[in-house]
Amino acid sequence: MDPGAHREDATATVVRRRLRGTLIDVAPVFGFTVSFAVTHRLAVALALAIAAGAAVCVYRMVRREPVRRPLAALGLICVGGVLAARTGQATDFFLPGLVVHCVMAVVTPVLLVLGWPPMGLLVGAVTGERTGWRRCRIRRWAFTKGNLVILAGHLVMLAVQLPLFLSGQAVALGSVDVIGPIVLAVGVLWGWRVYRRTVGTHRCTPRDRPSAGTSACLERAS
Repeated sequence: MDPGAHREDATATVVRRRLRGTLIDVAPVFGFTVSFAVTHRLAVALALAIAAGAAVCVYRMVRREPVRRPLAALGLICVGGVLAARTGQATDFFLPGLVVHCVMAVVTPVLLVLGWPPMGLLVGAVTGERTGWRRCRIRRWAFTKGNLVILAGHLVMLAVQLPLFLSGQAVALGSVDVIGPIVLAVGVLWGWRVYRRTVGTHRCTPRDRPSAGTSACLERAS
């Protein structure tokens, strides 16, 4: 089996595992939303969200799973909690997440135009290939197509959440935010399938070089 294909299949397994883990990672936002809807007390909702975020981190550590994502999520929760506590507005708890969607909506198209799809950079980091995939035009295009699917998820979330944030609907915003990570995780999995379908049976060779007038990849694909 081609080593590159084996590494990419392993990456697909990681994506699926993260999709399942997302169901656990939404616990802090779910706890905040439910507690605020029931009690209408911001302090109680914030305390429950932070406690749930810490519990998720402990759960990951006990299972000896990576804790970078839960820690990053806990960091966003703490930042959102500080903002909400200072302003007294429950909607500000979700502001860091909105900022992330805004950044992705702006930065991703720029990187795609420049030929550096974030999806390719992430896969390169996971597989150890780094930026070697950029030598192949077919894979660059496949990563770009897959990344467009992921970008669509961020744009959809931003289009739904921003009006709710501006209108001060904290419970509705929280309900959407609970579904958001699942939507994005599905988008990543779908984007990966788009990538694999675009690549097809193509396998890169050492001859593939970006400086070639006509890439060997394209010659074999045509």
